[in-house]
Amino acid sequence: MTSSVDFFQVIEERRSVKAYDASHKMNKEDIVDLLEVTQKAPSSWNLQQWKFFVIDEQDQKDKLLSIAYGQKQVVESSVTIAILGDLEANKNAEIIYGEALAQGRISSEIKDRLVGQINGAYSNAQVARDEAFLNASLAGMQLMLAARAKGYDTCPMGGFNKQAFVEQFEIPSRYVPVMLVVVGKAAKPGYPSSRFSIDDVTVWNQF
Repeated sequence: MTSSVDFFQVIEERRSVKAYDASHKMNKEDIVDLLEVTQKAPSSWNLQQWKFFVIDEQDQKDKLLSIAYGQKQVVESSVTIAILGDLEANKNAEIIYGEALAQGRISSEIKDRLVGQINGAYSNAQVARDEAFLNASLAGMQLMLAARAKGYDTCPMGGFNKQAFVEQFEIPSRYVPVMLVVVGKAAKPGYPSSRFSIDDVTVWNQF
């Protein structure tokens, strides 16, 4: 499914939708197409510190309902995509920079220096966790905008029992749940939310 729409129209039209048409189904091809766009999100060192955990089977959705504190969008939407942050994304560095080396885009010296810097940073557990949340959140936003551009509605969800989610779906310790994003067709439109003025949220040069 492809479409061409104005980017600013997508921004204006995106809403956090809570009620979905439960009869609407997305096939695997549509979901993969959406994730391929999401995968183009930027990330620190290009480590792509995310993993997408897709829940589209009804019995698996039903397991998610209590974990999401009864929020029905997880069972009524077409699919829920859990955005997981990768706590060990430094393990991707050899692959990513090895490919760059093979393509002649960097030298072996630069590759070794970058991989060393990344492994040094990731030796600090707090850095690893911060990077996981930062970059997975970038992917989550990209997912929502891509979905809106393709005519779908979404809602990001941080309100769920993360420990229960990990246990129920046997998420490896390498990954931490960052957010759930439900995707589907709205049964009722999301309502516009108010925003602070730019003057309220912007500081120029110094506080």
